[in-house]
Amino acid sequence: MCADLNVFETERLILRKWSERDIEPFVEMNGDKEVMAHFPRPLSYDETVGFYDRIIKEFDEFGFGLYAVERKSDGRFIGYVGFHRFAFDAPFSPGVEIGWRLGHEYWNNGYATEAAFGCLSYARKTGLISGSVYSFTAVCNRRSQRVMQKIGMEYAGTFPHPALPDGDPLKEHVLYRIVL
Repeated sequence: MCADLNVFETERLILRKWSERDIEPFVEMNGDKEVMAHFPRPLSYDETVGFYDRIIKEFDEFGFGLYAVERKSDGRFIGYVGFHRFAFDAPFSPGVEIGWRLGHEYWNNGYATEAAFGCLSYARKTGLISGSVYSFTAVCNRRSQRVMQKIGMEYAGTFPHPALPDGDPLKEHVLYRIVL
């Protein structure tokens, strides 16, 4: 594990601070309809750059965030995994979420599970985050729910995501929780 509080490794992955070289593959990933199937829509270049800027700001403000993930074997950016502070109208809010998004060509290799488990372990070991950590996704996103289960999170119910309009097929979300 690296000495930098914002960088650590798992068996196959490096979770690190973001750099400008990540923007192009991040734009490509966020523009992929398959990757964004459980979100309202793919993101544009400008929306992705805005997201990148918010990730950097969150690291600066809180000392944690969504880590850029690269494979050790070839140094390729494969997506992000990490923590995000959220505050929206829900009984469990505000709080800290663990989340992930990987390019679809990296799915079904255990990378999301490995990186998310690494994040939780790192947070416990360093005291970076304590208390409840949540994860949530659209009910239809079985792939992400499986990651939540594999990393030891417990099902905590469902809720209507307040950012999505009534009638949106993605509005109903599942909620998982783990205590660090």
